[in-house]
Amino acid sequence: MDTGEGIGGGIGFGEGTAVIDDGGYAAVTPWDEPQWRGEVRDWVAGALARHGLRATGAVRGRARPWSVVLRISLRGGGAVWFKANPPGSAFESALASALHAWAPGDVLEPLAVDTDRAWTLTRDGGPLLADVLDAGAGSEVWEEALGRYAELQRTLVPYASRLLDLGVPDFRPETLPDRLAALLDPGAVGVGALRPGERAALRALLPHFRAWCLTLAAAGIPASLDHSDLHEASVLTSGDRHVFFDWGDASLAHPFTTLLVVNGAVGRRYGEADAAAVRDRLRDAYLEPWTGDGHEPGRLRELAALACRVGVVGRADSWGRTFPGAGSGSDTAGSGENAARWLRKLLAGTPLPAGGAGQAAE
Repeated sequence: MDTGEGIGGGIGFGEGTAVIDDGGYAAVTPWDEPQWRGEVRDWVAGALARHGLRATGAVRGRARPWSVVLRISLRGGGAVWFKANPPGSAFESALASALHAWAPGDVLEPLAVDTDRAWTLTRDGGPLLADVLDAGAGSEVWEEALGRYAELQRTLVPYASRLLDLGVPDFRPETLPDRLAALLDPGAVGVGALRPGERAALRALLPHFRAWCLTLAAAGIPASLDHSDLHEASVLTSGDRHVFFDWGDASLAHPFTTLLVVNGAVGRRYGEADAAAVRDRLRDAYLEPWTGDGHEPGRLRELAALACRVGVVGRADSWGRTFPGAGSGSDTAGSGENAARWLRKLLAGTPLPAGGAGQAAE
């Protein structure tokens, strides 16, 4: 859709210049508000000016129940990306700044952030890992990226309390049983979409779930930042450099939960018939940096499997993080059904295919 009034200053969210994909979601987002678009225009223009940059007027983007993202072309070449988060993931703008301070080179450098409005502006970071794989790269590129990501998580371990101070959700294993119980309360996102008997079965599973979480918590792997939605389109890859972005689903969690969404992405790219071997290689590449702490590879694989199983609760919880009104009416954001889809995985027995690190989960 082309949306917006005529706008000066070279950013042109005006008719014919701002092409916004709504993804088919009949959901309310801030993009629908002319005043909001004007505020974004002015904020982006000011931020660009401070860096000696100017937009061409060409804007493309997408409006989803969980974010509004705009790609704004720059005069002289290149582009910047604007992102607005809903209240449930408003921490992302502050997190982006903190990550760049703690781990420069592994994340994008923000050009500007507004933590009150949950807005972030970054330069374009180059090709996606998805594009590199589409061009014919082998899975070893994924392996390299996951090894680098594990090192990033290890770097961030000392910042756990500061992550919580920024508002990053606490999905450490010891918190997950209460999270699951809350998700099963009447009126919680996803409960209404569960089929008859599923809610009771999940409640009956709670004691076992608590035991799994206690095992993870006692295993000696410290909590760290989990991207919580790491896939091919949230990694920028250029040569041997891998940069991680799009942290709106992030949480403080058992780090191995990362493999939950990764494994789903592998299944989609390679097909389930061929994905098991790729999953094994990616899992081992990711786990290798953790062997430096004296953990045996076999034990790390067991913990990765367990982290993937209990981690579905965090993914279910994340579906409540939409813009106010985005999931109103007939659940136009699909939040309930998607949350229920993740919760059902706890009832499906072990989430692991034979020899794999985790079942397709996305």
